[in-house]
Amino acid sequence: MSRNNVVVTDITRADAATTAALGAHGVATVHEAMGRRGLAGTALHPRQVGARIAGAAVTALCWPGDNLMIHAAVEQCRDGDILVVTTVSPSLDGSFGELFATALQRRGVRGLVTTGGVRDVADLRAMGFPVWSGAVSAQGTVKDTPGSVNVPIVVGGVSVRPGDIIVADDDGVLCVPRANAEQTLAAADARAEREAASRAAYRQGELSLDRNELRPVLRDLGVTYMTQMEYEAGHGRG
Repeated sequence: MSRNNVVVTDITRADAATTAALGAHGVATVHEAMGRRGLAGTALHPRQVGARIAGAAVTALCWPGDNLMIHAAVEQCRDGDILVVTTVSPSLDGSFGELFATALQRRGVRGLVTTGGVRDVADLRAMGFPVWSGAVSAQGTVKDTPGSVNVPIVVGGVSVRPGDIIVADDDGVLCVPRANAEQTLAAADARAEREAASRAAYRQGELSLDRNELRPVLRDLGVTYMTQMEYEAGHGRG
């Protein structure tokens, strides 16, 4: 039995309630709560505005210019999943479009994350199927080369395992390891509470310098305050 090209059918997914709660917090808050880890780089761009999703990762590892394993991955997707696709070497061909999205949407899939390209972007937006991709490209692909579904993959330098939680919004794409989901949610909840308190304080006019006790930090780093006259006397006018 080959383990090089395989479709794994019985992955364990993260808890649905935990996934939804992390999605509500959004990428930036969860990223901070995780100690600024898990962010899949800056090469993945949302192809719509305002979408915020979270779901369990179904992974597909494809050959460049070939979308055969995306076809195989569709069967393994179920309600609440996010399909995460990459290739064994870089490829920005348009391996995903409206037909794939139609099939996935019918199965309750919440969106797509791919290091490759997507096409039919206007149709994807119109049907409300959110995608994050490395490119937009009308370049088509073939269906000739085996790969794998539901194996660990690397996206933007981040390891994504089947069943991990993917959070995606306008700020990017984040992977929360399934084993760390509850701990991450607790940290994200705590951070959201602190941010709410700070937001209320700022609305009342409090400065972040004072609320975050940053004045001593500036002083210890040698940052001084002076008037414009004092600055110009010490540095000249130009």
